[in-house]
Amino acid sequence: MPIDYLEKILTARVYDVAQETPLDPTPLLSARLGNRILLKREDMQPVFSFKLRGAYNKMAQLSPETLKHGVIAASAGNHAQGVALAAQRLHCKAVIVMPVTTPQVKVQAVSGRGAEVVLFGDSYDEAYAHALKLQRARHLTFVHPFDDPDVIAGQGTIGMEILRQHTRPIHAIFVAVGGGGLISGIAAYVKRLRPEIKVIGVEPVDSDAMARSLKAGRRVKLAQVGLFADGVAVKQVGRETFRLSRKYVDEMILVDTDEICAAIKDVFEDTRSILEPAGALAIAGVKAYVERTGIRDQTLVAVACGANMNFDRLRFVAERAELGEHREALFAVTIPETPGSFRNFCALLGKRNITEFNYRIADPKAAHVFVGVSVQNRGETDKLLASLARHGLGPVDFSDNETAKLHVRHLVGGHAPLAKHEILYRFEFPERPGALMKFLNSMRHGWNISLFHYRNHGADYGRVLVGIQVPPAEMAAFRRFLAKLGYAFRDETKNPAYRMFLG
Repeated sequence: MPIDYLEKILTARVYDVAQETPLDPTPLLSARLGNRILLKREDMQPVFSFKLRGAYNKMAQLSPETLKHGVIAASAGNHAQGVALAAQRLHCKAVIVMPVTTPQVKVQAVSGRGAEVVLFGDSYDEAYAHALKLQRARHLTFVHPFDDPDVIAGQGTIGMEILRQHTRPIHAIFVAVGGGGLISGIAAYVKRLRPEIKVIGVEPVDSDAMARSLKAGRRVKLAQVGLFADGVAVKQVGRETFRLSRKYVDEMILVDTDEICAAIKDVFEDTRSILEPAGALAIAGVKAYVERTGIRDQTLVAVACGANMNFDRLRFVAERAELGEHREALFAVTIPETPGSFRNFCALLGKRNITEFNYRIADPKAAHVFVGVSVQNRGETDKLLASLARHGLGPVDFSDNETAKLHVRHLVGGHAPLAKHEILYRFEFPERPGALMKFLNSMRHGWNISLFHYRNHGADYGRVLVGIQVPPAEMAAFRRFLAKLGYAFRDETKNPAYRMFLG
């Protein structure tokens, strides 16, 4: 028998623990985008996330006997806190399996609500598999983070509140997508009552399981997921959430890390609240949609779905927000090593504020300069680069070059003639003791590390740039080493930022 989600949402038991969150205007962002942007403030829930709605609704449907045995969940963050709070309110035992890489602040938030925390594995998938084993061994009830009708119905109460709070026309509702529980719940309600409203999902470009699945017409499992927006870092969406999304979701939008950082800043400027990366996805999606369509004078709702931000990550967000808003340009130029050429280059920049300048003499005839400049928009960047090109400076735009933004800008110091047969790779190391030693112990003793750069960005994984001297005849062995290592990686040997400043 088909599930009647309208009925399930209308009768969902969420308000024992959840608040009806406000639908707040954003004067600054709205004026800039030429539309009325409203934020559904799920970041104001007791656990700073929407997740307690679905968790509590699921657990409140369980019989007293089932609750007596207890529940179990696998989560690295918001779902864990939702289950822990629900268990606390229902006087039920809760076991939460979290990856060992989970930041201590999140572990403490869960254990502080009385839940038993079990640390296991380096990833959510490993924690999930272990949770299923514990479920069987200890006769617990598993509370899925998204692929459960009661969880979906709990999240769907957000859609119910939006339509009640804003009875006038809405062009579209934008929703962050991880496993799909939030968007499928909202869409199932909204499309039954107001089918003219678009429901648009937003994912990071490196965690786009739903977008790929909808395009393929089947659930696609990603080999790797990006970890910046860790709240939506899901390799495969749920069966039921995929079914509902195919039926109700109008389109998917993908945004990158810089756009997410810019959205976090936008919300802060309007509300003085700081969203987590996943929590700001919908706002980044609104901005991308307006830029692509040119839409004006419409009401657009974005679900600000979480604010469990690691404080350490704020430095990275601030660094990248201007790039995401296209208010900073990063580029390299080549100037002759002659008196006055440096002054002439600065004159071409005019009165623009220089945000970064990296230079070191490396060649008797020419110098490569790494520059950051404040600009108003992408159009100004293009005009500046065209002007530099006309003056023979050969500019190379690095504004969208991840290796340049993450690593090279902090490493500029000249070429290394001793680094023979050097290849360059970008890795994601788990932020836990032993990750580096595993890397070093797996390498052949004859391979020398010629470059190493790491910065802590407050994430569960560290971004590491490594130069290794590997003779061409040993590349097959090097590829076997990468496969065995199991860390996410990308070959950056041909990256122009590396070639110009380090290679």
